[in-house]
Amino acid sequence: MEYKIYRKDECSQAKGLCIIIDVLRAFTTAAFAFASGAKEIIFVSTIEEAFYKFQADQSLKLMGEFHGRPIEGFHFGNSPAEIERISLKGLRIVHRTSEGTQGVIGCSHADQLLVSSFVVAEATIQRIRALSPKQVSFIVTGVQNGDEDLALAEYLQDRLLGKNTPIQPYLDRVRMSPAGRIFADPAFSDFPSKDLELALQADRFSFAMEVTKANGDLVARPV
Repeated sequence: MEYKIYRKDECSQAKGLCIIIDVLRAFTTAAFAFASGAKEIIFVSTIEEAFYKFQADQSLKLMGEFHGRPIEGFHFGNSPAEIERISLKGLRIVHRTSEGTQGVIGCSHADQLLVSSFVVAEATIQRIRALSPKQVSFIVTGVQNGDEDLALAEYLQDRLLGKNTPIQPYLDRVRMSPAGRIFADPAFSDFPSKDLELALQADRFSFAMEVTKANGDLVARPV
């Protein structure tokens, strides 16, 4: 397998199996949603798309954020701490975020798609190995330097290359990244501080999150 890391604005260059990464917080939240019983997650780019889908099918639930903050009219924010407390059993979720879901949409041309965060890191590695693609593209979606996402991309790559890489230094990078510092700062009361701690619970879940196209939508399911 060949490996390459891209930024979100380079999605058009990504090839093969694309691993879209958003540790803080989209794909940590998505993993908690599946663990809470969600059946599938439909990724969209805009708030308007999410509301349009809900108007067409009110059994859907809307989850997401705009510039990090909950969206008025959505059922849930983009917070694993919020999702951890509730049951989503059998529900279909529409997910819109400012970074992670944009990366999924930007890589819709990929041969195959996974979304990932540290809570599903080992399961993601095992799924990549099972798919055995010729080329793997890691997409870092985080803003500023995005080191919380780059840390996971580099960890996954090292493990796939057969290196016996300890995970803790990469988790430390998440905590010390610009985004990690924001979530750890009590001054940012709109961001649940528990979100960071949940995002650092490496391999909490044993499933990977695979995205396929269905009726024109990009839909994630646990595998």
